[in-house]
Amino acid sequence: MHSQLRRDERGLTLVEVLVAIVILGIIIVPLGNAVISFVRSTDDTTRRLNESHDAQIMVAYFAQDVQSVGVRDWGGDGFPLKQSIFRDVEYNSLLYPCGASDTPKAVVRLVWDGPGTSGPVRVSYVVKTARGERQLHRIKCVGSSTVDSDIVLAHNVDGVPELVCSTDCSAAPAVPQSVTLTVIIKASGGQQPLTVTLKGQRRQT
Repeated sequence: MHSQLRRDERGLTLVEVLVAIVILGIIIVPLGNAVISFVRSTDDTTRRLNESHDAQIMVAYFAQDVQSVGVRDWGGDGFPLKQSIFRDVEYNSLLYPCGASDTPKAVVRLVWDGPGTSGPVRVSYVVKTARGERQLHRIKCVGSSTVDSDIVLAHNVDGVPELVCSTDCSAAPAVPQSVTLTVIIKASGGQQPLTVTLKGQRRQT
């Protein structure tokens, strides 16, 4: 009986401990790799979702703004269109200023008026730097240069967005029928940047 008790209390041998360590190593290494891979995949997925969210917001706002473009000469015969699209324009430009003194040049400013507006509506697409990050902002002014709203449309913008009009952007009375703005969003972790092409079709004729 005493012999049986001694055998039960003898504990683990050195060989058993070594075998257990080897088995744990075999299990932990692939498990650790799987966890690291999962974390990286989650980060990539989150980043792509954020980029996709930015892209959806940009597309919706830009299409809506271009649809509305068109300032009328209400004193002219047939109310012809005046210049309504301005590229690379300062915040305090003589025609339809919009923004405060610290507002960078707008990549493009879209302007429209008509029934239901208290003066020309001006929407500027501006790249601002905030905490080291370049952001695309949509700045809206109604009737004056006072900012009515300032919305961040995209984060981590790379370079200056490229503006293309179907005809001369500054033409009047033949205001361009369509406008395209290409925005590049930088990616982290060596991933390819995301290129977002915003297209808008003017509704007014």
